[in-house]
Amino acid sequence: MNLKSLKDIDKDELLRRIGLETKRSPGETLLSVLTIFGIGIVVGAGVGMLLAPKAGRQLREDLRQRLEGGTNSTGETYADDRSSADRPRAS
Repeated sequence: MNLKSLKDIDKDELLRRIGLETKRSPGETLLSVLTIFGIGIVVGAGVGMLLAPKAGRQLREDLRQRLEGGTNSTGETYADDRSSADRPRAS
């Protein structure tokens, strides 16, 4: 490495060669934190789905009904209410 090549090196390259780096801006720090947080949300949702106590098909159907507004105030689905209404009552 000669003197001319040292003049051509920018500040970031020089710091990187000696094992240092420039201070990050608050925006860069916030962006990296939000990215890690978002990845954690996605991974957590995936793990939650894998460890759910219902079978995949039943869980997807329940989620679909809830997203479509198919739950009543007690949390039971309208499909459950209809199936119980079809059953004969005990006298």
